[in-house]
Amino acid sequence: MSTVDKMLIKGIRSFDPENKNVITFFKPLTLIVGPNGAGKTTIIECLKLSCTGELPPNARSGHSFIHDPKVSGETETKGQIKLRFKTAAGRDVVCIRSFQLTQKASKMEYKAIESVLQTINPHSGEKVCLSYRCADMDREIPALMGVSKAILENVIFVHQDEANWPLQDPSTLKKKFDDIFSATRYTKALEVIKKLHKDQAQEIKTYKLKLENLQTLKDAAYTVTFFY
Repeated sequence: MSTVDKMLIKGIRSFDPENKNVITFFKPLTLIVGPNGAGKTTIIECLKLSCTGELPPNARSGHSFIHDPKVSGETETKGQIKLRFKTAAGRDVVCIRSFQLTQKASKMEYKAIESVLQTINPHSGEKVCLSYRCADMDREIPALMGVSKAILENVIFVHQDEANWPLQDPSTLKKKFDDIFSATRYTKALEVIKKLHKDQAQEIKTYKLKLENLQTLKDAAYTVTFFY
């Protein structure tokens, strides 16, 4: 079973970009408490972003997710989330995602600048870092955890603003459940199996006709040979 161990947050929401804020997750239960605005929701948002690559619903394309550079009198802020977790196979992995928010002349510009997976070489004990494109990283983390992205997004790290999704309209609800239970994947697999069955049935029918034709030719040849 995969577990999260520690997370470092810098420059995200109200977390200062100059300080390393480390949260340790205890087993079997960790309670996060604090007054409004302390950053409790931000911790869940960072967990979700680390594992799935999905920004929270009120992040304005990342502009309000990274610490505002104007607050510190700067033109640029860099944010980072480091998540250390154990994979489903029991290996220690660190996921590092880095971001940048820059104040341009007329607008803010958000950019994801780094996605890295850090592991330990079991033979040498040295750290091994692998850089990924964001899309590849978003697929890799759920695979390492042994949990689908849909479950991470909609069940484990669901945002409080989206927690009422079971009350949404039927079509949205169906899509959510299809994603969570991978129903679409199984439906597609069944379609492929049906197509293969149909194609093979047609091949068998063709071979039977060829066999009947060969049998007719054989009987004709046998008759001619017997006559002579």
